[in-house]
Amino acid sequence: MNSEDKKLITSAKKAAIEVLLHNAKGTIANLPRTAGWGYPEPYTRDLLISVLGIAISGNKELMLSMENVLRTLASNQSERGQIPSIVHDKNNLGSSDTTPLFLMAVGIFRPLLDDSHFLEEAVKKALLWMDYQCPTNYFLIAQQPTSDWRDEQWVLGFGLFVNTLTYSGLKFLKKETQANNLSDAIGQFTSASDTSHSGPHEGLAISDQPYYALWSYKIYSSNRFDLLGNSLAILSGLSTPEKNKAMVKWIEQECKSMAQRKVLIPHLTPNFFPYIQPGDLDWLPRYTDFNKPGDYHNGGIWPFISGFYIAALVAAKEFELAEEKLLALTKLIQKGRTTDLKFSFNEWYKAQNGEPMGQDWQTWSASNYLYAATCVQLRRTPFFDTIREEHLRQSH
Repeated sequence: MNSEDKKLITSAKKAAIEVLLHNAKGTIANLPRTAGWGYPEPYTRDLLISVLGIAISGNKELMLSMENVLRTLASNQSERGQIPSIVHDKNNLGSSDTTPLFLMAVGIFRPLLDDSHFLEEAVKKALLWMDYQCPTNYFLIAQQPTSDWRDEQWVLGFGLFVNTLTYSGLKFLKKETQANNLSDAIGQFTSASDTSHSGPHEGLAISDQPYYALWSYKIYSSNRFDLLGNSLAILSGLSTPEKNKAMVKWIEQECKSMAQRKVLIPHLTPNFFPYIQPGDLDWLPRYTDFNKPGDYHNGGIWPFISGFYIAALVAAKEFELAEEKLLALTKLIQKGRTTDLKFSFNEWYKAQNGEPMGQDWQTWSASNYLYAATCVQLRRTPFFDTIREEHLRQSH
């Protein structure tokens, strides 16, 4: 990486802080906003995913803002322990990822606040809620379609993202027994790929692939690739170092092939592939309007997920590739729908041409860029390093 590239990344990191500070001053209940102009609402998942960039920023105003988010969520938690989908609205429920995100965020924040019991009662209730999301008593967390961040795409039964997220939250909170049980469950093969039926129940590993399934339930599963869930598997230590290397090699080969076929701009990674096409068994009529191939959840490029992938590359010790991906992401986030911004941190980009399709100054886009850039600079992954190393020690 040359000096001009480094200057560009430094400028982008500074711009990311400016976005986060701007969005920290929202218009609803003294809570942050989800995007600079388009989304004034304090959406729980967006704000909690932004905990990583905020936590490594060292900015007191941002830290206080996140602490306020966590305390407000605890005060609006449902009687049974579920975390609402909008921070201040206790009646807005139904998301499968907000409660594990809360657990992860509290686990990250406790050491920063030097308070090992921060929001202890809320955490206990949230953990109990997660226990009841396991319908089989085999530890995997189940969800309803469109209940996680993919609000326009079906994930059935045991989804990878929600389970890797839950595992990460348990590890950050030092709930080792529960985390180990969930790790073992995730590591079982999917029933569809395990012809010898070697495990006691279905899991999320695929017998002939180096990555984890998008979802699995009984005899069915999806082998389409989920970049977010698999990046978390690498970061958290669920995936072994050997599997990490094989997975990264597979991802890059697939992306190179897609770029050659002109269905992906070079050097970047879609959130999901192969894209679901009209006529595929998992194509739904509504996708025609909201989820075309290469769009939105069906293969769009999301900077917040790219940030997770870049951090995962650092965790896999693929340092040069992480630098390349960070530079490509830095150039992409300059493109926005608001033309007078040097860095737009748009919500998502179309895979085939890299055009910005969402809202500019998106909180989680800015935050995860900041986290990814810091990981590349340090050649380590703050917070995740600890739980990944613990997992490796326990495995040996």
